Amino acid sequence: MLLRLAYLTVTNTFAALRLLPMGDRDKDIEILALRHQITVLERQLGADTRVTFAPEDRAFLAALLTSLPREVLRRLRLLVRPDTVLRWHRDLVKRRHARTCRPKRPGRPPTIQSIRALILRLVRENPSWGYRRLHGELTTLGIKIAPSTVWDILKQGGLNPAPERASTTWADFLRSQADALLAADFFETVTLNGQRQYILALIEHATRRVRVLGTTAHPTATWVTQAIKNLVMDLDDAGCRARYLIRDRDGKFPALVNEILAEAGIKTVLTGIQMPRMNSIMERWVQSCRRELLDRCLVWNERHLRHALREYERFYNQHRAHQALNQAAPLRPTPNPITDSGRIIDLNIRRRDRLGGVLHEYSHAA
Repeated sequence: MLLRLAYLTVTNTFAALRLLPMGDRDKDIEILALRHQITVLERQLGADTRVTFAPEDRAFLAALLTSLPREVLRRLRLLVRPDTVLRWHRDLVKRRHARTCRPKRPGRPPTIQSIRALILRLVRENPSWGYRRLHGELTTLGIKIAPSTVWDILKQGGLNPAPERASTTWADFLRSQADALLAADFFETVTLNGQRQYILALIEHATRRVRVLGTTAHPTATWVTQAIKNLVMDLDDAGCRARYLIRDRDGKFPALVNEILAEAGIKTVLTGIQMPRMNSIMERWVQSCRRELLDRCLVWNERHLRHALREYERFYNQHRAHQALNQAAPLRPTPNPITDSGRIIDLNIRRRDRLGGVLHEYSHAA
């Protein structure tokens, strides 16, 4: 804008010098103003019918015409009203005054990004906290910040006051109760010899660890009861303190199963009729097992199926990454990230095949 304004000032100054011999000062100023308005109209030819002035045009006209009396301004054939020219002049003076008379003390400095991120993190981890509670927690951490600043950060992040954020979602509720939840289910597959096999599996909600309890062509009450007894002993040896087991209303589960689980302190929770989403984590694992294993290999018989399920169970628990666990495996923590420090690292990655290449595991060479 300043360069453009300087250009306009210089060009019209030379034009005024050429017009000086022709008349008095008011006539010269009028001619310059009309010439400049014609230039503005020619520049906007073909555009919207409403004439718009650029900031540098406004500044030039305001500086040029303000010295004229109001009566002379009213006689001029201008595209704007005289009050508009005077308003442009007031804005020009105000802008110049703001540049020359800056306050000695600047305003409140902006909040650093790390504090903003910490406030949003505290809100996510504590939905019932209001801005006053957040301000108190920041004070205990030695962070000096005004309560109004905390309020502004919450508003900028699209968060409402605590009474409106205190409601708990189903995802948050299940996540908080995950340590006490187990889920079990039967699913079917068919081997190459035409035999239908029934697979009983269980998953822990907190760790996502999967336990394949067995597979059989005849899921009798005796077989299911023995599988549950073995499960109770395995959970006791592993130190699992689950209190609820979610399963559907499949008739393959006898009533004795509930009694065995109750003696171990585990209450059976039945899902609704035709509501698989109530057991969504288990259903999601069944889908992964079908897509990654059963749909990619030919199962000859029951013995081969047991072997394949055992290999997939090891792969799922010890190697496969899980989004719910921050890309870690149930029995393997996430390794420390590799930092190259600006130099090239020679990555020696080895692949281990399971089930003849159906499953691939990648790791660093020793």
